Amino acid sequence: MNIVVSTLNAKYIHTSLSIRCLKAYAAPEFDISLAEYTIKDPVMNIVTDLYSKKPDIIGFSCYIWNIEETIKVIKMLKKIDSSLTIVIGGPEVTYDVREWLERIPEVDYIVIGEGEETFKQLLFKLQSQESVKEVSGLAFKENDQYIINPQRNKLDLKEVPSPFRFEEDIPQLSKRVTYIETSRGCPFSCQFCLSSIEVGVRYFDREKVKDDIRYLMDNGAKTIKFVDRTFNISRSYAMEMFQFLIDEHRLGTVFQFEITADIMRPEVIEFLNENAPAGLFRFEIGVQSTNDATNELVMRKQNFSKLKRTVTLVKDGGKIDQHLDLIAGLPQEDYHSFRQTFNDVFEMRPEELQLGFLKMLRGTGLRLRAKDHGYVYMDHSPYEILRNNILPFEDIIRIKQVEDVLEKYWNDHRMDATIEYLVTKVFETPFDFFQQFGAYWEEQGWSRIGHQLEDLFKRLHDFMASMDVENISIIEGFMKYDYLKNHKYKPRKPWWTDMMTKESRSSHYRNILENPSILGEAYLELNLSEKDIFKHTVLETLPFDLGEYLQSGEIIDTETMMLVYYDPYEPHAEIFTTNMSNTIL
Repeated sequence: MNIVVSTLNAKYIHTSLSIRCLKAYAAPEFDISLAEYTIKDPVMNIVTDLYSKKPDIIGFSCYIWNIEETIKVIKMLKKIDSSLTIVIGGPEVTYDVREWLERIPEVDYIVIGEGEETFKQLLFKLQSQESVKEVSGLAFKENDQYIINPQRNKLDLKEVPSPFRFEEDIPQLSKRVTYIETSRGCPFSCQFCLSSIEVGVRYFDREKVKDDIRYLMDNGAKTIKFVDRTFNISRSYAMEMFQFLIDEHRLGTVFQFEITADIMRPEVIEFLNENAPAGLFRFEIGVQSTNDATNELVMRKQNFSKLKRTVTLVKDGGKIDQHLDLIAGLPQEDYHSFRQTFNDVFEMRPEELQLGFLKMLRGTGLRLRAKDHGYVYMDHSPYEILRNNILPFEDIIRIKQVEDVLEKYWNDHRMDATIEYLVTKVFETPFDFFQQFGAYWEEQGWSRIGHQLEDLFKRLHDFMASMDVENISIIEGFMKYDYLKNHKYKPRKPWWTDMMTKESRSSHYRNILENPSILGEAYLELNLSEKDIFKHTVLETLPFDLGEYLQSGEIIDTETMMLVYYDPYEPHAEIFTTNMSNTIL
């Protein structure tokens, strides 16, 4: 039999762990081909490529992000070749199985739950043309009857083969994210999450996992993401793996984990702060809500003070970037409560703050009890909520406006100093800045068009001008600082209108050439020639003392000259400032 397992990834850089697990487990009895696409690929292109492989059996791994496009592919394939056997599996089709059999009659079999053993048994039965009625964890239609067999016992994960030893994967390892699991299951019972359904946590063989990681790094893997639901549920295990990764890592490799922050002990963080190379690790932390009543309703145990302690200690260590998640639309979290949640979390200044909206996943307790909270949600994936009993659709729209500008202006870190000033000195709270700017953004129609970097600065400036704030010149100064600081190369044309005359600029440059010490010792050490200064620097004035603000957070009304040098050999910006009184000839 010619067997293909396929999936549609959300992005090209993603890889599918599930289809590789199926291929590895089916060997050596079955030689399975892998076929990966993205949800952005034209359906006809996917169908054409799959058809060209001349398969007898195709299996699709299905998730909320790819199910709708996958269905289109399946229906088209079956029209082209009705003899093709189509199997689907994955978290999206493991629940409401009868509904899926009815909705996609083109599907021959659904693999329910953990799929490796069920899929392999199905292949044996199809190969020998035997009945599949006794295959555990399999659903299908026979003689107008739906047969849904109970899931089988869980695999012994210590015995499963590695999904990473396929030579065809090696050329792509350096270009894409590699996903790896060291455990399955979750100890928690959060009612919005599929992981709450599986009881207990099972671990893979530690030494095999370490061998896999070494193999991946030796073959060029740069980003390795652990998909364990709570990587640090066992402190001893997490410490062993952290130590291994620190000892064995290759230059340029990054490891990403989902951790539960409030159970991480300070000594673990101290160990990482002292021993982990900067940039080696990245943490994803699901906060979701800081509302105690909400967390209790969704059976989520969270000690926010301990979570905050962990995030703060990690941030102070300066070694590990943190990605924090929020979910808007949880029970008893209205607009004002979510505003508080947002501000509670933003106060920690995570490197990335992901604002998502509740999705009523099939099989979860929250979906089963949706009527209790008046949930109305999309009929199709991703089943995002449209309203509930305390959060109307109008408020969801407002929070989506926050999400839009948060992504562009905070998570991308294009203007950190500007945003910090705005959320602390100009607006009542961080949420209020993102909300008001987001609403203005939508009113201008900017959400429907593209944006260059200069556009983002201009649009923030337009918004601030519309607010008629008193200290707009200070905000402009911070924006200029952020714009110039974040370029690696000298920008050709700034976004602002240059108010300095040619004569004044020449005078300042002459003063620097004659009195370089006014810019400090670090500038003197560069020993720049006159040619270097004119070719590789930008000169700008600011209406406040930048150095004092960066050091103390205080705004001192002293005009400052800022010289930005762009190193042509190691591209980056270096900034030097001096009081404008020192520039008078």
